[in-house]
Amino acid sequence: MNKLSVIIITYNEQENIRGCLESVKWSDEIVIVDAFSSDRTVEIAREFTPRVFQNRWTNFSEQKNLALGKASNGWVLNIDADEMVTPELKEEILTILNSQSQSFNGYYIARRNHYLGKWIRHCGWYPDYKLRLFLREKGKFNERMVHESVLVEGRKGYLKSCLNHYSYKDLSDHLSKIDKFSSLAAREMFINGRKGRVFDLLFRPPVKFINMYLIKRGYLDGTYGFIVSIIGSFYVFMKYLKLWQLSRERLD
Repeated sequence: MNKLSVIIITYNEQENIRGCLESVKWSDEIVIVDAFSSDRTVEIAREFTPRVFQNRWTNFSEQKNLALGKASNGWVLNIDADEMVTPELKEEILTILNSQSQSFNGYYIARRNHYLGKWIRHCGWYPDYKLRLFLREKGKFNERMVHESVLVEGRKGYLKSCLNHYSYKDLSDHLSKIDKFSSLAAREMFINGRKGRVFDLLFRPPVKFINMYLIKRGYLDGTYGFIVSIIGSFYVFMKYLKLWQLSRERLD
């Protein structure tokens, strides 16, 4: 059977990491790169694996490529600390590892995104496919400050089973992460030569809301869908507002 390494990057994830690691303890190896957490993340992680490394935070891509470089098995499963592998997904992955012939070098996995205790089935939040399972020698994470992804050479397939994703503890946590990720996204756009425009502030946020709530049928998720769509629109507004601010600072 082909062997599997699970790679995870962490920073202050004591509330999530145990459930995450319980869901992948069947794997052949777990590799964790921690950015010097100040809580019990590392202590909990070492209950499941001796392969816990610490590295000062750089960005998502570099941290994940570091974890990938420390993996020793042919297949790699990349998951976040706030995700859990379902029993159905475990069995599907094991079937792939047991296969004598491999048709694909990587596989996309759907995520069930849970928000304030509810599985959000619309708004573009499901199936939310991410390329997470891949041959180690064929994959590498792209160099981005935020919303990084793994680039895999060759053919890719799709798995039927899902990851469970528990991304936000509450509304305050959601808004805090929006502040963080919108800053990173704005900085990346600015470095790539984008300029902040009033047009973006006026039109992109409502377009995002219409896309999530109407086109992607967020209204079918009731109040939760409305909240997710509004906050998704707010994220877009903050991203372009921060880009506008960076552009103004350069002119000044």
